[in-house]
Amino acid sequence: MTVSDRSGIRWTIFGVLVFMAIVVASFVHRVGEPRVMSLAESRINGLFLFDTPRDVGNFSLIDHAGAPFTADRLEGHWTLLFFGFTHCPDICPTTLSDLAELKQQLQGTEADETVVVMLSVDPARDTPERLSQYVPYFHPDFLGVTGAFESILSVTQRLNAPFRKVTASDGSYQMEHSANVALMNPRGDYHGFFRAPLDIPKMRVTLRSAQYLWDH
Repeated sequence: MTVSDRSGIRWTIFGVLVFMAIVVASFVHRVGEPRVMSLAESRINGLFLFDTPRDVGNFSLIDHAGAPFTADRLEGHWTLLFFGFTHCPDICPTTLSDLAELKQQLQGTEADETVVVMLSVDPARDTPERLSQYVPYFHPDFLGVTGAFESILSVTQRLNAPFRKVTASDGSYQMEHSANVALMNPRGDYHGFFRAPLDIPKMRVTLRSAQYLWDH
């Protein structure tokens, strides 16, 4: 075998290795990218996205740490906004547990850039102190938000999340409310909502798709 033949073999092997490396890198890149869904596919999987995100306007609430919670607190990240109350017997703890599971499944910056907020529809009982004992129990990064009844009512109306007080014969009461989870985009606009009951695997892939489409 001549020197020229050996050199040709080495270049052939090198070329094959480079080609294999490119194929593997391309496969890994495709696997790492989220599956991009159409609006119809997203709806089938429980996420209803609006053709045009909706400006929710200004509002003035307070978080469980006693800090003002205004419209600018929704900017710069994605927000999953859930409506509930601390005396809720089933839907609220189940939803918060589901959202905590979702938060744990998100990866890297996805988790950092996704904020979960429970807006109380029972401000008479849900003080910041009460919320601070309840909401972070499900995840330390979760925020509880409350405020004046009129302010809460205004926000829920803008987000199509009706609620009402149901009083029992003994004077006790519960709150009936929407169990959907509003999705707010990094501009602070109402981007869409996840329909209840939540399916966490589907919620994760549809959320990733919405975030990817927003960035691209």
